[in-house]
Amino acid sequence: MIGKLAERHHAPLRRGKERALVAEARINGKLLALAFPQTFVNLSGESAARLVRRYGVEDDITKVVVVHDELDLPPGRVKIKEGGGTAGHNGLESIRAHLHSGAFIRVRIGIGKPPGRQQGADFVLKPARKAEQVELDVAVVEAAEAVELIFTDGLSVAMNRVNTG
Repeated sequence: MIGKLAERHHAPLRRGKERALVAEARINGKLLALAFPQTFVNLSGESAARLVRRYGVEDDITKVVVVHDELDLPPGRVKIKEGGGTAGHNGLESIRAHLHSGAFIRVRIGIGKPPGRQQGADFVLKPARKAEQVELDVAVVEAAEAVELIFTDGLSVAMNRVNTG
């Protein structure tokens, strides 16, 4: 998803000191920093904390938008959420712990519940089934558009458009 945004805005991703691939894009004259952590998911907060310091938003974590997979949404569904819990998502737990706040914005991409008694961790590490992959490909584009909408029109407008669609 981050790669799609970087491509759209002709902002090449480069390896940064923050343990992430980082790109900077300008949208309507404003800087949008894009980052894809290169850590394990359960350590992504290490990268997030370094990025927050680099871009000087430590005092306003609501400027941070995290895009992540979501077991509690059907495959392909995209929703925006402001703050809240982590629902046991190890990446979100790490980010919350390292930022000392859960106030960041989340763009959630539904992947659905694991079938049968399969554990969530095992489920998210396997490739999507072919039938769901098409939905997920569309959702990635929708998530990129949601991030742009948050950035250009604000959280309320973005939530109204994305969450009701």
